[in-house]
Amino acid sequence: MRDQYNAIIFDFNGTLFFDSEMHLEAWREFSAKLRGIPFTDEEMREHMFGRTNKDIIWYALGVEPDDELVKTMGDEKESLYRQRCRDMGKKCKLAPYAEKFLDYLKENNIKMNIATMSDKNNVDFYIEHFELKKWFDTDKIVYADGYIKGKPAPDIYQIAASRLNIETNECVVIEDAISGIESARAAGAGKIVAIASMEPVELYENIPAVDMIIKDFSDFEGILSRYPAKV
Repeated sequence: MRDQYNAIIFDFNGTLFFDSEMHLEAWREFSAKLRGIPFTDEEMREHMFGRTNKDIIWYALGVEPDDELVKTMGDEKESLYRQRCRDMGKKCKLAPYAEKFLDYLKENNIKMNIATMSDKNNVDFYIEHFELKKWFDTDKIVYADGYIKGKPAPDIYQIAASRLNIETNECVVIEDAISGIESARAAGAGKIVAIASMEPVELYENIPAVDMIIKDFSDFEGILSRYPAKV
């Protein structure tokens, strides 16, 4: 197994941006409208994180929704979520030490990309609000465009690597969701780092695909010393 890598690919929600609670609150509110009762925490973990809006709405309704219904309901829920972000004001910021980590990667010419199941409206919001163009070629970001399969399918990480002109086994993937970890594993990621932004560390300890567990990016030097960039 190689111990040097050409790129780092980040999930976004719950990884670069610790927003899981806001998504939980928005989906609890919206799922109550869809089926009369809100999602439980277990349902959230199993059927929400890393999934497309279509997948989530399908689960909530119990029948496959058509594209128009998915768009209408998805837009409503995501609008609610973005408003929650705006309401945070200056507290709406990237994960602890993420900016220092991204600065280091940029300064050392280490390739990086984002693979997120957020839709374009959310991604556009993130690009503007967090000034992601400082670090990323935002045209390469992979997001839920209505065609890419949701995690745990491997597609999103395969595409994210291909946009960097490298193979997935040359990448370190950083993920918080179980479905995302499975997606990275299925895609053949070289190494997988789990970030316990909301879930307890213990959740990841018995997942064979996980090579390292972190709580935030304060130990980014540890990540890089363990998985240095290939030269």
